[in-house]
Amino acid sequence: MTRNGRTKHNDKGQGMLVVENVKKSYATVGQPLRVLEDVSLRLEPGQSAAIVGPSGTGKTTLLQILGTLDQPDEGRVSINGTDPFALDEKARAAFRNQTIGFVFQDHHLLPQLSVIENVLIPSLATGKPTADDTRRAEALIEAVGLSERSTHLPGELSGGERERVAIARAMLMRPTLILADEPTGNLDAKTASDITKLLLRLQADENAVLVTVTHSLALADAMQSQFELTGGALVERSMA
Repeated sequence: MTRNGRTKHNDKGQGMLVVENVKKSYATVGQPLRVLEDVSLRLEPGQSAAIVGPSGTGKTTLLQILGTLDQPDEGRVSINGTDPFALDEKARAAFRNQTIGFVFQDHHLLPQLSVIENVLIPSLATGKPTADDTRRAEALIEAVGLSERSTHLPGELSGGERERVAIARAMLMRPTLILADEPTGNLDAKTASDITKLLLRLQADENAVLVTVTHSLALADAMQSQFELTGGALVERSMA
């Protein structure tokens, strides 16, 4: 543990995402439904990737496994040189909080909290936000262009502004892995383009790995690489 109580991770493969031969199925009345079949992926610090494919192909399942919210049946996931599924539940939750930033299509902001309070939520896992946490939140709110909205509630913001708050919150703990689930799915084309640029800029600032699941060709084309999930397999697509 570090002095502030946050877990110090293994430095082997620091900042790297490695997925090897991951399989996942779900029980049904008949045969088990195989969702992921031998999925492998490797991304270095600073790299970005889009995962595309029709609805129902397992994209969200894969994102949940990468985010340690769901466990694979077989295979291995390594983040920062650590296998999160080798940790107990409490340690895995702490690892997730400190290492992974989530950006959701529907924001998942708490409506009763202000912008800065929503951004500070990840810091509550280790107790009361510190002065450094608050300064970091204020800097991120400025970086996403919402300094004048810091005390506003989510209901007073536009959809694009709420997505900006969600991105700032995801970046609070300086994650080495950012997972974005349809981050532009509810936005108009201009706002979606702005959000894409913002997400990539903040990811580059942190030299983090960014994985986004999307149906948007514009968002997918902005990533360094694209993968299609089809038939339970992850296949790299050629970039134009």
